[in-house]
Amino acid sequence: MTYETRLTADERAELRAIAAEIVPASDEYGVPGADDPAIQADLLATLGRDTALVREALGQLRTLAGGSFGALPPDRREVVAGALRATGGKAVATLSRVVLQCYYRDDRVLHSLGLEARAPFPMGNVLPDGDWSLLDPVRARPPFWRRTD
Repeated sequence: MTYETRLTADERAELRAIAAEIVPASDEYGVPGADDPAIQADLLATLGRDTALVREALGQLRTLAGGSFGALPPDRREVVAGALRATGGKAVATLSRVVLQCYYRDDRVLHSLGLEARAPFPMGNVLPDGDWSLLDPVRARPPFWRRTD
């Protein structure tokens, strides 16, 4: 069974609707919303172990909406999404994280941020030198691993 089929069609519709509230499309920056089909496909394909918590958050969303969140008028969706955010908890945090993680790895979004749409390696990324003394407490710790021959 693929992870996508673990969410019902209604749950996928609700996920798409709340994703649009979390990250709406922007004409100003030329980026899609998190409800974009490509972003949603990535989200559903990589949901994996977070499926149960996302389902839980979608259930909370339906309860707050008094039914289908996607069927609400836009101004009511904003209020219900705010109420969901205010409830917090692990399920809501997981829902937000998976939406944002898939959104910010979309090539169009990366380009709008002035970043190359590529993996960080093998080319690597140059980081400015920082305060290396911050690692002194770690260096001072005794080894906690087992030596091998």
